[in-house]
Amino acid sequence: MSIKEKTSKLLETRFGPVLLATLLLCSISLLTRISLLIYSAPSFDWSVLNLLKVFIIGLFYDLAAASFAITPLVIYLWLFPSKGYTGKTSRVLLYIYFFVVILSLIFNAISEWFFWEEFSVRYNFIAVDYLVYTTEVIGNIRQSYPINTILTVLVILTAVIVYLLRRIITVSTHQQTAFGQRTKIALILLCLPVFTYFCVSHKWKNNSSNQYVNELSGNGMYDFGFAFWHNQLDYDTFYKTLPIKTAESILGHLLQQDTVAKNTPFKNTARNIVNTGTENKMNVVLISVESLSAEFLGTFGNTQHLTPQLDSLANAGLLFNNLYASGTRTVRGLEALSLCIPPTPGQSIVKRPDNKNLFTLGSVFRSKGYNSRFIYGGYGYFDNMNEFFSNNGYQVTDRSALQDSEIHYSNIWGVADEDLFTLSLRELDKDYKNNKPFFAQIMTVSNHRPYTYPEGRIDIPSHTGREGAVKYTDYAIGKFIREAKQKPWFSNTLFVIVADHCASSAGKVQLPVDKYHIPMIFYSPGHIAPGKFEKLTAQIDIGPTILGYLNFSYNSKFFGQDVFKMKDTDERAFISTYQSLGYLKNNKLVILDPNKKAATYKPDFTTGNATKLPADQKLINEAISNYQMASYLYQNGLYGSNPIRNKPLKSLN
Repeated sequence: MSIKEKTSKLLETRFGPVLLATLLLCSISLLTRISLLIYSAPSFDWSVLNLLKVFIIGLFYDLAAASFAITPLVIYLWLFPSKGYTGKTSRVLLYIYFFVVILSLIFNAISEWFFWEEFSVRYNFIAVDYLVYTTEVIGNIRQSYPINTILTVLVILTAVIVYLLRRIITVSTHQQTAFGQRTKIALILLCLPVFTYFCVSHKWKNNSSNQYVNELSGNGMYDFGFAFWHNQLDYDTFYKTLPIKTAESILGHLLQQDTVAKNTPFKNTARNIVNTGTENKMNVVLISVESLSAEFLGTFGNTQHLTPQLDSLANAGLLFNNLYASGTRTVRGLEALSLCIPPTPGQSIVKRPDNKNLFTLGSVFRSKGYNSRFIYGGYGYFDNMNEFFSNNGYQVTDRSALQDSEIHYSNIWGVADEDLFTLSLRELDKDYKNNKPFFAQIMTVSNHRPYTYPEGRIDIPSHTGREGAVKYTDYAIGKFIREAKQKPWFSNTLFVIVADHCASSAGKVQLPVDKYHIPMIFYSPGHIAPGKFEKLTAQIDIGPTILGYLNFSYNSKFFGQDVFKMKDTDERAFISTYQSLGYLKNNKLVILDPNKKAATYKPDFTTGNATKLPADQKLINEAISNYQMASYLYQNGLYGSNPIRNKPLKSLN
């Protein structure tokens, strides 16, 4: 008997619809995999072995996803009485089930395409994270794509497929099967998802040095389910660790700089930062720009003339040439800029529970008599911004502070950046009138899909792509600086312009370093001389560097350092995804992964590629110490706003 005949026979049995559903899921998953492979062809490591990995391992994960998807159908076929199963009601229910399944599979395939286009990975923690903010995400989709047309076409296409398969869908309704026999088959089938959950590893696909091979070997639905159930990663459970005293000792020696008073206590990163001379209480405006990769700036070689304003500010101020973002999401940038702490695996601290009264840049400024502000162009409930910043030393202002008449343009993410800066000027004027020095972190939103902004500002029409959004944000920043120059507080203000993360994190390797390279400009005419700063700098160093520039002495818990006083041997940076934790130092990259893995690479800072090296245990231990201590301090409530406790602490010196 041929395979075709055997399949036909199986489809005619009581559990034939289960086989049909599995075949449909695997077929659509295969077409999705082929489409993504073609799209990623330039970055894929082409070889026969890699193609076999993609399609064989991919089929395995397709079947793993199917084991969960068929569960409702198996239960229905098991429990629905034989007499009723051969009737019209059963046929209608099967039509409805397959209509929903096929529509869901095709919709998922299209969603995976758009997700891959944005992130070059299967569904992961980011996709799960988006479920929390359905208003913004659905609004973004509606403003970015012709969603009504897409849904209409999908419904019609699904109806056509169900019609074409109508005989196969209902052929099993002609069969009557005894309950005992159904029970045996059903129990076997219901054991499959249990086996998959406990015995199948999400990591089995990660056996190539090429990230695209690994991602294409997976199944988006399976990866989504895994991310949903594992959206928090406990460091001690999943990553390499050291005895906590050893980690503390290593970190203590890394953080003991010339700015630290000698023979002062050090415990859990708590230490006294002592700068001699008078403190310089300048106002500080920290602009964190959405998705501004260094490669967009003409200063870094871009020839599209997208950032004339930022290029001008870079030439007039101090440009940081070698700065790297902590992560790939806005919340990671906000975490790095406010907490100055390495990224912890899983969810950002900004969105975690028990994240109040932490030691932040805003709390340090408040201790110096400043009014610390966080100003955002969208609604601050998104990504838990209002809750986090308002409970950690900042006064929060979001788009709700603007009247409709004050808004020139808005999309689902927030008001146009020019309106955000108008709001910011108004709030900063209030502080000046109240004789309060101010520290304000301003978070832009316009450089984000759907890439829309007011017409007539720049020479690129709205809604045409990323380049237009970059140029509009550049225009808005330039306009803000020009208007700020007219303010009485301008001459005593330090402007710091930095990206929250890059526009894309896709690369051939696990952590492509070029996709974390971001710009930063210190701008303050009369105070900051034009120049370029070349030392390797981490995003978590920005806060301590600002405080150091102001010559502040303070009690610190920050993992970040004042890079102006940092020794060449202390240069390092942190880059990460939600589960891979990177440590850059001495032209090497250490990556810590779940399952307690650690590896050393030589990164190419131009292409992002990396070559594996023999393990550098010293660097691995430094990486472990930073990441382990960051998780340890947060989880044990030791990263609070009281940096050095009153009781004597033992020095590590």
